Amino acid sequence: MISLAHLKNRLGQYAALWIGAFLLSGVGIWLVAVFVDLIDATDLILPAALIGTALILGVGVIASLLSRETVGTKLAVLVLAALLVLPLLWAPMSAAVAIAFFADRSIEYSQAYAAFQIGVARLLFPLSQAIGDGDLFGWVWSAFQWVSTVVGFLAALTKIWPAVRRLLGPEPKAEES
Repeated sequence: MISLAHLKNRLGQYAALWIGAFLLSGVGIWLVAVFVDLIDATDLILPAALIGTALILGVGVIASLLSRETVGTKLAVLVLAALLVLPLLWAPMSAAVAIAFFADRSIEYSQAYAAFQIGVARLLFPLSQAIGDGDLFGWVWSAFQWVSTVVGFLAALTKIWPAVRRLLGPEPKAEES
């Protein structure tokens, strides 16, 4: 038996972590970029953001494994964590990419960004080779970026939407005739 309540709770925490990683790394890069070059700021902030994000995800998974949940629930948490770890790690990267975009700079000069791209390439290239030829890797990398961004956006939306609804007030009542 799988506890959907536990999975929903963990996915909510995942969404909060995605938003936090995006915002904290973005603010960190922006603040450090006031004092040093943007690429240097990115290289200073991204490694810490990636390590912190991965550690927090690991703590959540370990907490689930140590909980009194069923084996099925624990396996589901592990599978979800494995599927969502790369989109989660993309959160700090996407903040850096967005800042570089608005600053009209190329993020590819960042050593941290390049190292992340190489690391992901080592994971995704064998998949693209198994599915097709080596030219497929460019498509796989682009698909990874889009899927990760969509997953992060949906995670953020699910976490933020209830607050937006509360700000908008209650639904209007239908008039009875």
